[in-house]
Amino acid sequence: MLGIERGPGMPQRRLAVDEQRNVEVRVEVTAVGWVLTIGVIVALLTLDLVLGTVRPHAVGFKEATAWSVFYIAVAVLFGLAFAAQVGWGYGAEYFAGYVVEKSLSVDNLFVFVIIMSAFSVPREHQQRVLTFGIVVALVLRAAFIALGAALLSLFSFMFLIFGLLLLWTAVQLYRHRDEDPDVENNALVRSVRRVLPVSDNYIGGRLTSRVEGRRVVTPLFVVLIVIGGTDILFALDSIPAVFGVTEEPYIVFVANAFALLGLRALFFLVTGLLDRLVYLSRGLALILAFIGVKLVLAWGHDLDEVVPEIPTPLSLAVIGAVLAITTVASLVKSRRDPAARAHAGAVLGAPHHATGGERRTSGD
Repeated sequence: MLGIERGPGMPQRRLAVDEQRNVEVRVEVTAVGWVLTIGVIVALLTLDLVLGTVRPHAVGFKEATAWSVFYIAVAVLFGLAFAAQVGWGYGAEYFAGYVVEKSLSVDNLFVFVIIMSAFSVPREHQQRVLTFGIVVALVLRAAFIALGAALLSLFSFMFLIFGLLLLWTAVQLYRHRDEDPDVENNALVRSVRRVLPVSDNYIGGRLTSRVEGRRVVTPLFVVLIVIGGTDILFALDSIPAVFGVTEEPYIVFVANAFALLGLRALFFLVTGLLDRLVYLSRGLALILAFIGVKLVLAWGHDLDEVVPEIPTPLSLAVIGAVLAITTVASLVKSRRDPAARAHAGAVLGAPHHATGGERRTSGD
């Protein structure tokens, strides 16, 4: 199901090297392996759907902690089993990809908090919104992974394009690190409100309802549209980022999937902590810039072997160090300055009125 394919003429540009035999190797996943992997992910996703939609309720700290630990444990156990079958070179790529996607998911959660606060989503309906966001994100990222893998296998200069995209994103995120995206007045929300009649209140968690004889959509419908649009933007950044640490589509897919699956529980676990991560945007900007440089160097190495490459173990160490320093520095800053509040960062910038003031927590 999972194995190593050895020999010359591999279709991918940069592949892992078996040092003892000095041959190029790549991960070979059979159809059965893909089916089993997708089956496990769908089963876990179904479990999330049942918990988030069939039995809507306000999630407490203990429940959120238990499910967060469960999903992280599943991801780690998968990584260990995967590495045991294909080697620790690819195992390191999986864990590096997982850490990158998990860190970007925290910023994704930040935006989800802003969206739910802006639209005053009742706490009992937040699970449904989160589950919808996870499903849409997983589908979109699977599509982007397939497209990205095809482009990288056909055109080596796509490494340069992806690298420059991440560098631009990093610069923009750092420039607007103290801003939040204006989710209430973006073009997508304005378009929905212009085309569809929207009710003033949440009506029992429904997406549509009939008010005074007229069919209307509820604010929950608008929230789901905004979440879907946000997922597209995050996919455009996260897929090039994870391709910066591995070129194997299978590893990219599973790293994304396991990072996303624990998002619902993680949201309720860290909602109160997010405001204290005051340096989160700075840390993510550094990580994206580092991976962007890694991709540009990979493209240069393809043209001339004199150009150095950044190995995966070093990438994992740098990413882990940036996240650790960012978290510790943020908590120290929050303790010294309780009024300090974190911001998600707005890659395209945000109107002045959207950047000031204190943000409400999603439970208010």
